[in-house]
Amino acid sequence: MCNTRRMYRNFSFLIALALAFLASADAATHPGMSQVLEHSRPADWRPVDPENTLYMDLPGGRVVIEMAPLFAPVHVRNIKTLAKAGYFDGLAIVRVQDNYVAQWGDPQNRRPLPDAIGKSTAPEFDSPLPHHMPFTRLPDGDVYAPEVGFSEGFPVARAVAQNRTWLAHCYGMVGVGRDVAADSGNGAELYAVIGHAPRHLDRNVALVGRVLQGMQLLSSLPRGSGDLGFYTPAEQPLPIKSIRVAADVPPAERTNLEVLRTDTSTFAALIESRRNRPEDFFKVQAGRIELCNVPLPVRQIAAHSP
Repeated sequence: MCNTRRMYRNFSFLIALALAFLASADAATHPGMSQVLEHSRPADWRPVDPENTLYMDLPGGRVVIEMAPLFAPVHVRNIKTLAKAGYFDGLAIVRVQDNYVAQWGDPQNRRPLPDAIGKSTAPEFDSPLPHHMPFTRLPDGDVYAPEVGFSEGFPVARAVAQNRTWLAHCYGMVGVGRDVAADSGNGAELYAVIGHAPRHLDRNVALVGRVLQGMQLLSSLPRGSGDLGFYTPAEQPLPIKSIRVAADVPPAERTNLEVLRTDTSTFAALIESRRNRPEDFFKVQAGRIELCNVPLPVRQIAAHSP
């Protein structure tokens, strides 16, 4: 009996060793991210919808934000109403907290809101699971949610047992500033995550989109020296020239982008290329990846002829 057990243990060890060797060899032959993208097909990409895209024009350039109306329809509608009314034009980025967020708006509430915008808005911290929406699940788990992955180009978390899903606070995500009351954020104050993913904010703040281009214009700003990174009177906030819905901008002035679809085999290959980095620099393969470490490729395309 002892010999049989010993043989079984040895056999199990050899099987595990062989599987580890095969996994290592397989990882070494995986294409890198650049190769995955080089072999992508046109159908793997989708153009950004100008009706749900914001252009935040700053003195140093343009920040392009893709909004997520499927996850926060009321807030996105409010933000589009504010942008169309010119509400943000001439306001400023008023808060830059290191390793956290850059925030803009009118924190003193000096500028009147359009009539269509109420002072309170349903929170939209999460929503019921949309059965029609594709979901590419990450295989390595998450400490903040039962499962995580990507839908419609956004990092999302889900709790299937509770029939709930929500956007995740990854780098570049855009959220709605609010006060203590859950319904006190209406879209007039916005922020972008510029530091390590503050996932503790998930399901506590309405996330409405992500920055597609121009993130460096926000992440490189001087940090505010006031509480929570707010600029003090002695510091100079960065003025906002305008925030417009892309569909309201003449075609010749648009920033034409497309993003990699997250419901494709190409995106699945990209995830694997980041789980097991094949480049010579990496001597140890991680074999797993965290939600906010998965890159979401964006590329500029030529303007379409009218």
